Amino acid sequence: MKNAINKPTHITKRDVLDDLGLSRSEASALKVKATLLDAILREIELRGYTQNQLVEMLDEYQPSVSNLVRGKIAKVSLEKLLAYSDRLKMTATVTVHTKSGGHRDSRAHSGLRAPRARYRPALRSVRRQRAAG
Repeated sequence: MKNAINKPTHITKRDVLDDLGLSRSEASALKVKATLLDAILREIELRGYTQNQLVEMLDEYQPSVSNLVRGKIAKVSLEKLLAYSDRLKMTATVTVHTKSGGHRDSRAHSGLRAPRARYRPALRSVRRQRAAG
């Protein structure tokens, strides 16, 4: 009986967003938001900004900054994330590929590009590591 409890009921073979029943456009929007949020959090960590500094820099209220650094993706829009990245002097680029496999290069450049920094875990993970050690 113990093995039945630990046995997975579903195994995701592709993307978890596909398994959640989201439309392709909803899943794509979430992926873009998550990628942008991750880049912003890495940049904040890299520069060592405090929430008080971010309130001033992003011209935002403290609860919104708190939601940002806690990674609460549902509480911030894609447009707001783009504004934050701009205020942090970051740039982002969106590349669109066709599913047919044909190589048609359709790129949309916003003039924004994420800084090329070594991967760093989100602020939340770093805080947990510091608290534990």
